[in-house]
Amino acid sequence: MMANERNGTLYIGVTNELIRRVYEHKTDAVPSFTSRHQLHHLVWYEHAVEIRAAIQREKQLKNWKRHWKIQLIEQTNPYWHDLYPALLS
Repeated sequence: MMANERNGTLYIGVTNELIRRVYEHKTDAVPSFTSRHQLHHLVWYEHAVEIRAAIQREKQLKNWKRHWKIQLIEQTNPYWHDLYPALLS
């Protein structure tokens, strides 16, 4: 999940290359929802072994109520830190 600030706009997506995809969001490489809303902070992610499972989970999360998504983020990232730098190390 990408966000522009704590409790701000959220974006949920699926990718097979998280580091590359987050970099594209951070640099506004593609005109999109994330670039229009300045969604530059990776605040939550999970790993899936199978692409079908990842797509199914993405659809599930997109149907969740907003406060459920916020609770999910805050379970592991209560201060909404950008998790991208940790991926690079």
